[in-house]
Amino acid sequence: MSVRVGILGATGAVGQRFIQLLDDHPTFDLATVTASDDSAGKRYDEAAKWRVDTPIPDDVADMEVQRTAADAVPDDLDLIFSSLPSGVAADVEPEFAEAGYVVSSNSSNDRMAEDVPLTIPEINADHLGLIEVQRDERGWDGALIKNPNCSTITMVPTLAALDEFGLDRVHVTTLQAVSGAGYDGVTSMEIIDNAIPHIGGEEEKMESESRKLLGSFDGAALSLHDAEVNASCNRIPTLDGHLESVFADLADDPDVEAVAEAMREYPGVDLPSAPEQLIHVFDDPMRPQPRLDRNLEGGMAVAAGGIQETANGIKYNCLAHNTIRGAAGASVLNGELLVEEGWV
Repeated sequence: MSVRVGILGATGAVGQRFIQLLDDHPTFDLATVTASDDSAGKRYDEAAKWRVDTPIPDDVADMEVQRTAADAVPDDLDLIFSSLPSGVAADVEPEFAEAGYVVSSNSSNDRMAEDVPLTIPEINADHLGLIEVQRDERGWDGALIKNPNCSTITMVPTLAALDEFGLDRVHVTTLQAVSGAGYDGVTSMEIIDNAIPHIGGEEEKMESESRKLLGSFDGAALSLHDAEVNASCNRIPTLDGHLESVFADLADDPDVEAVAEAMREYPGVDLPSAPEQLIHVFDDPMRPQPRLDRNLEGGMAVAAGGIQETANGIKYNCLAHNTIRGAAGASVLNGELLVEEGWV
């Protein structure tokens, strides 16, 4: 089965990751790319300052960049991936959904909307049922589905594994890579020999998105998880890979071995981009580390380690590749889930 897809915002950092991940994909056939009006009409290799660590695929290099508008892309696209800035996406993505396109988006707008699925396939695939609610309420023939923030998606799989022990409260401190801010997001003079103890909006995203992802869907509405989540987000001078220190208060009193087993055994999904093992647990307290572990299973796995008991539960470190598992790869995986579940 060949599914024709397009990418909105294809010249940016996440858009380039989309192109890399879609090259030779077993299901998706990249048919169109869009960008700003300044880039529209140019060849892709002229419009994009390519910064990914593999060459631009030849067929993409020759593509003409289209305007980012529903009337500027082919009618026969089955699925659209979006990496637009959230301010642009808030207006554009609903236009595509209203025009009948299914949009799998990495942009932050509408993630917490009550009728928009915020999905990690291994965690809450059933939340795709919100698409029916969305179509009924908005009168769309298409649909809009979101993947979470790059820091949230690093932590939530580990929390999902802990939920069997009665997840009550979470405190997390992040050490986030500079690529999460985009190529021009943090200047060298700001970040070299430094750490920045604030990332605008990031803490609120982690605190709210985590509860939605871990919540329950009854077929008509979604209820947020009861756990309290508190986050402190920091930017550090690593290139890729968000490292996070998590303190989880639990109703039960599991030991380290039980927690490690729950994480290792947490079930995955049978989709082309999914890792064989979602969470890799290290016994070595020096792991995970961004440089060593961000590319586990092509950057799609989560790493955990340093598991220790606390007075109220457990603490540990976790890590994921922020522009692969935390961005483009998450949207691609959601796209594969949409195909698998028959929404595309």
